[in-house]
Amino acid sequence: MKTTTGGKRGLKGRGTASNPSGRFEVRKTARLDPAEEHGATLWDNMDDDEPPRPATVVSIDTTRTIIARNDSPDIPFDRSVNPYRGCEHGCIYCFARPSHAFLGLSPGLDFETRIIAKPEAARLLAAELRRPGYRPEVMALGSNTDPYQPVERKMKITRGVLEVLAAHHHPVAIVTKSDLVLRDTDLLASMARQRLASVMISITTLDGGLARRMEPRAAAPHRRLETIRELSKAGIPTGVLASPIIPGLNDVEIERILEACAEAGARSAGYTLLRLPYEVKDLFREWLNEHYPLRAARILSLVRQTRAGALNDPAHGSRMRGAGTLADVIRNRFVIARRRFGLDAEPVRLDTSAFRVPGSQGSLFS
Repeated sequence: MKTTTGGKRGLKGRGTASNPSGRFEVRKTARLDPAEEHGATLWDNMDDDEPPRPATVVSIDTTRTIIARNDSPDIPFDRSVNPYRGCEHGCIYCFARPSHAFLGLSPGLDFETRIIAKPEAARLLAAELRRPGYRPEVMALGSNTDPYQPVERKMKITRGVLEVLAAHHHPVAIVTKSDLVLRDTDLLASMARQRLASVMISITTLDGGLARRMEPRAAAPHRRLETIRELSKAGIPTGVLASPIIPGLNDVEIERILEACAEAGARSAGYTLLRLPYEVKDLFREWLNEHYPLRAARILSLVRQTRAGALNDPAHGSRMRGAGTLADVIRNRFVIARRRFGLDAEPVRLDTSAFRVPGSQGSLFS
C-alpha cells in the first residue's frame, strides 16, 4: 500500500486521516492515503478540490453476551452495555480507539468509519437479566463508545436496550455527547421518576471551532447545553462531564463550561484528564501538529507534566486525574468551580431494589 510522508491533509468531518495498523498486527503501515486504503467506492465524494470523505461502513457483531464487567477501582460502575464498537463522532482523543485493534482494525480512521453494531443487544440483555442469581447494580451506557452516535438514529439499538432496562426496573446511567438522547426522553423521564435513570453530557469545549476539529461528528457545544436544559426540564437528573481536560488547549475553559452547564440546569459535574493510551498518543500528536503546529510542543510538554514525564499513565488512581503540580492545579480549579456554581451535590443514588423480571411476582428481593 502506498504511504504518504508529507503534505498532511485532514478529512472533512473526520478526526484523523491516518489509519495505522493496530498493535497486534504483524504487518505495519505508516500514514496511508485514505482513498487507496478504503477504495473509491466507499467515499462520500470524489471532489478533486478537497480530500475525499470516507463513508461509514456498519458491520454486525455476532457476540453472544452483551454485559461487559469491570473491577477497576477508579470506575464507579461494575457493568456496562456498549451497543456499538467504534464511534463515528471521531473524537481524536478517545481512549477507546485502541479497542479496534482487537478486531484487526486500525484505531485511526477505521475506528470512526468502520462501526460494529450489536442489533441483538436488547434480546441478549433481556436473557442475561433473567438468569438465576442476577443481582442488579447500575448499568452504564456509554462507558466505551457513545450509545447515541449517528448510526443510532437508524438502528435504534440503544433505544431497545433502554426499553429492556425499563421493563426490568433496572437502573441505568448514560454518558453521551449527542442530543439524540432527547429522542428517549419519554423512557428516561419515566425511569427517573422511579430513581432508575441519570444522564451525563460530555462537554469538552464551548468553542465551536475547536469542537469541530477535535470531535467532528459530535453535537455542537450549544446543542449539548440545550440537551442538558431539556433533560433537566423533563425531571431527568443530568450532569456534565468536562472530559477530557487537555492542558494548554481547553483547560482555560473549566470555569466557563461549569458555569454554562449550571445555568442550563445541570446538577453535578465531573472531569477526567486527557488519556493517551497505546496508538492514541501518535494520533493525537499528529492531530496537534496539523491543527495547532505552533502550540503542539507546549501542549505535549504540559501533558507530560501531569503524567510523570510520559504521555500516558495507565495506573489506577492516577490515570483519570493525573499527578504532579499541574494536575493538582487543574483538580483544585475544578473543585472550586464546581462548588461555586452549585454542581457539588452528591450524585443521585439510583434504586436497585425495584428490579424484577417482567411477569414475575413482585421484586426478586421481596
